[in-house]
Amino acid sequence: MNDEYYMSLAVKEARKAADMDEVPVGAVIVDKHNGIIGSGFNRPISASDPTSHAEINAMRVAAAVLNNYRLTGTTLYVTIEPCIMCMGAIIHARIKRVVYGASDPKWGAVHSLYRMAEDNRLNHHPEIISGVCKEETRQILLDFFKHKRSH
Repeated sequence: MNDEYYMSLAVKEARKAADMDEVPVGAVIVDKHNGIIGSGFNRPISASDPTSHAEINAMRVAAAVLNNYRLTGTTLYVTIEPCIMCMGAIIHARIKRVVYGASDPKWGAVHSLYRMAEDNRLNHHPEIISGVCKEETRQILLDFFKHKRSH
């Protein structure tokens, strides 16, 4: 699998969020045959839905494509470290791998604040790959918030 390639697609999703004045986070889900089965970006403001994070939106699409709430054998690419809600959904969906770009020191539930993928009390432990396209994914967020503060 070419993690950088799929992360570049997640970055394109993040830019869609920024264009809508949403926090620029994007996600792509790839099946075991390297086919893209879901994508999404942050939309909690425009959708009036606090659960409308990039990962959740991509999982909803992938689950509809597979006609299954289990996303076994899939890889989720997301531009920032998933939060508690998204990690909970990732674990429930049985996603095999999570690949993310930038860390999230305020909300991260993979390494920064919590380590949900390593929690032995939970029944699924996705493989985690961090730091893919880290600088690019981090810069998208920094630029977005810098722009917000200047207006």
